[in-house]
Amino acid sequence: MFIQTENTPNPATVKFIPGVTVMQSGAAEFQNAEAAATSPLAERIFQIKGVERVFFGYDFVSVTKSDAVQWADIKAYVLAAVMQHFTTGENLFRDGHDAGASADDGMLDEISKQIKELIDKRVRPAVAMDGGDIVFDRFEQGVVYLHMRGACSGCPSSTVTLKSGVEKMLRHYVPEVLEVRQTME
Repeated sequence: MFIQTENTPNPATVKFIPGVTVMQSGAAEFQNAEAAATSPLAERIFQIKGVERVFFGYDFVSVTKSDAVQWADIKAYVLAAVMQHFTTGENLFRDGHDAGASADDGMLDEISKQIKELIDKRVRPAVAMDGGDIVFDRFEQGVVYLHMRGACSGCPSSTVTLKSGVEKMLRHYVPEVLEVRQTME
């Protein structure tokens, strides 16, 4: 198995592409080792000293490292963990974990549905190419709140992406949108 790696706009995050589907639908983010307990692969990656975050997309795994380590010191270990997982055929998640769970769109108002559809169709595929994800959180009083995940979380250019890219596009298509803000967990 050959696993490609790509740098992302976030220097702390590298995208690992195993050449197979990672997640059939949706995405999953693990912000610490405790959260990774639902996934054998995420758990294995978090055993590597210096790993701060793991993100699964459709066909990639993004790993974010701490400032205390260099990619040269841990990249081979991450590659080995990803290769071991996909060559053994182990499940991505443990039993009982619903990897594709998402918010019920039926609970959204019409403007929120339109915003979410624009985010899902126009924004998410583009940021996935950089190893990240942007997810609609809510729309309140003209403000769209978005959650940055994977390589987008903590990326130095994420503010520019939100303001110059996403906000401009949403304001163009949805006049009710006045501003876009990042949600913090």
